[in-house]
Amino acid sequence: MVHMQSTDHILPVELPKSYRLLNHGPTVLVSARHGGVDNVMAAAWACALDFAPPKLTVVLDKATATRPLIEASGMFVIQVPTVAQAALTHEVGTHSLADDPGKLERAGVQWFEREGFDLPLVQGCSAWLACQLIPEPHNQQTYDLFIGEIVGAWADSRVFRDGHWLFESAPAELRSLHYIAGGHFYAIGDAVEVQEAPEKSN
Repeated sequence: MVHMQSTDHILPVELPKSYRLLNHGPTVLVSARHGGVDNVMAAAWACALDFAPPKLTVVLDKATATRPLIEASGMFVIQVPTVAQAALTHEVGTHSLADDPGKLERAGVQWFEREGFDLPLVQGCSAWLACQLIPEPHNQQTYDLFIGEIVGAWADSRVFRDGHWLFESAPAELRSLHYIAGGHFYAIGDAVEVQEAPEKSN
């Protein structure tokens, strides 16, 4: 079911800077829609791939119920869940819609949409990347590796603004999750700034 969400704090991200939404290596949620079915799963292996046009990769096991929706529709969403969504992320990452029809309701997943995109976006995340699948049958079948071109991007302005994450000043519950194993996550830590050395003149 699609719910209307207040979008006052959700702002577009310039596509050339959309790779920054993934550069810190967060656990992500992958959602898709096809044939009247919406689903979402968690994935630990996703990363930025290119700048222009912006692209990303994500590994999707053949056993997942989300993968066929992506293959059929050619579209998907990568979103960055927050500390507040740790239980939701673990639930949708350890249960499949294929054999557990109640997983979305039990996890508390609620959807919203953005104009111009027929895609289910998970409420409460800190960032969303709408992707068009770049079909690579060999990579998909052999390595479970999917490539998407980012065609739309948005972020929660409380934690990502002007092309930069603001984890050090944002509420702790908006920090991103980083999955290790066995239900164990880390939240992103503190910022470490390295001062660039002045350029030497020739």
